[in-house]
Amino acid sequence: MKKVMVYAYTHFNLGDDLFIKVLCEKYPKTIFVLYAPKEYKQTFKEFNNIRLFPSNSIIVRGLNYCFRQFHIYSFFRRLLAKDCDAAVHIGGSLFIQGENWRDELKNTKEMRIPNRPFYLLGANFGPYHDNGFYQEHKELFKGYTDICFREKHSYELFNDLHNVRMADDMIFQLKTPAVQVLHDSIVISVIKPSIRKHLSNYDDVYYRKMRDLAVFFIEKGYTVTLMSFCEYEQDDEAIETITNLIPESYLTKLNKHFYKFNIDETLHLIAASNFVIATRFHSMILGWVFHKPVFPIVYSDKMTNSMQDIGFDGTYTDIKNISALTPEYVFNSIDANLIDVSIQAQNAEKHFERLDEYLLERGDTN
Repeated sequence: MKKVMVYAYTHFNLGDDLFIKVLCEKYPKTIFVLYAPKEYKQTFKEFNNIRLFPSNSIIVRGLNYCFRQFHIYSFFRRLLAKDCDAAVHIGGSLFIQGENWRDELKNTKEMRIPNRPFYLLGANFGPYHDNGFYQEHKELFKGYTDICFREKHSYELFNDLHNVRMADDMIFQLKTPAVQVLHDSIVISVIKPSIRKHLSNYDDVYYRKMRDLAVFFIEKGYTVTLMSFCEYEQDDEAIETITNLIPESYLTKLNKHFYKFNIDETLHLIAASNFVIATRFHSMILGWVFHKPVFPIVYSDKMTNSMQDIGFDGTYTDIKNISALTPEYVFNSIDANLIDVSIQAQNAEKHFERLDEYLLERGDTN
């Protein structure tokens, strides 16, 4: 059995955890090595092909600390990778330019395993504002075995490289769970805007608008579920703040759902709903995958880029314009915002074309 090192965003974010789930389901006879908090054993307990090494154990943290004194970073992760046959860096917004981007770039460079295949799957590139950020990543990407971006905008930045491809977001290939649809139920996925620098002043107006939407739909007879995709990014805090703004008499029709270890439960809730109000990128994708009308609340270019790529011409709003949004406008989208993504579901499988060539010829068939 081949062993593949997996690099991913391991902060219990539903979208990123779904990437890992899809990867492990695709190749059941490959061992995937994941360096992540020990709690991920619960998230992926159903998979026999994940070998998890806890990044937050006392021994591992101690070893890493000692080696940092000699300017050797991520020692334990690098030790694990040396014993692997290949590496996959999988995720979505992996290349956003921040203040410490050069340190992050160094970390990305250290993911490479000498003389082993390296695959970058599912990502978008940017936003960035420094051409040096772009050029240094382009130079790095030249040495990768395969790169498959999830949107046209990112692909066109690097399409002069021979190893760069594109396919729709890999979550489009998920199958709809067998659930009974509740026609009086909606899901509202929320974020804390201010953890993103460009949205630092939008918490109050966003929370008030989410309250208005929840109250409006409850008055229309719906049960509303406020959904957190990532505790680490403070979605949970956003839910509690919004809930505290809603009159107590409405709370019997309001549910709160917090994703952490419960992938299937979260997917079932979305699949059973009648309508999705989506601030989280993957709540938008999952709504479409599960054949729901979706009203996107755009907080990042990755959402508009994907909407353009699939030809979505329904109604939506940008979070920076949310003060003008009315609940009636959102309500009317229930009948207008359905879209067929069957083509995207087929196209999403192309993310694995090159990895198939490496793994399936070695006997990993599912």
